Amino acid sequence: MVERAEHLTQAQKAELESELAELEGPKRAEIVEAISTARGFGDLSENFEYHAAKNEQGLLERRITILRDRLHRAVLVDEEAAAASTVVAVGSRVTIEGDDGETMDVEISSVGGVSPESPLGKALMGTKAGDEVVVSAPQGEWRAKVLTVGRPS
Repeated sequence: MVERAEHLTQAQKAELESELAELEGPKRAEIVEAISTARGFGDLSENFEYHAAKNEQGLLERRITILRDRLHRAVLVDEEAAAASTVVAVGSRVTIEGDDGETMDVEISSVGGVSPESPLGKALMGTKAGDEVVVSAPQGEWRAKVLTVGRPS
């Protein structure tokens, strides 16, 4: 399996690191305490609180694994170079106009925005203001025009 780089701004990387620290610290301790408390309720085979806490622990550990993987694959975006560029890249804020006349502002980001791996993100990456794009989405293709390319303030 080929490892895909995850392009992040410094702020996006810090956000993921903060979430990971919260999950590995206080959240993990909270779940360990919940499991310990539930064990004291008796027979584990019929102990709903114990099974719920163990399930929550599994979900937490999965999220921790995902965050560690994303941070391991993280490649920091040169934000100064990106800000000087007029080309859509990770960290760009883009205004597009769909073929229906509706405008939409999106940020290309794998943390809280339009992923560069999504159909819209793939269509926008590398474009400039004035370019026309075709988005191949699961519900069908649609066209859009790139109106502006900038950086989040």
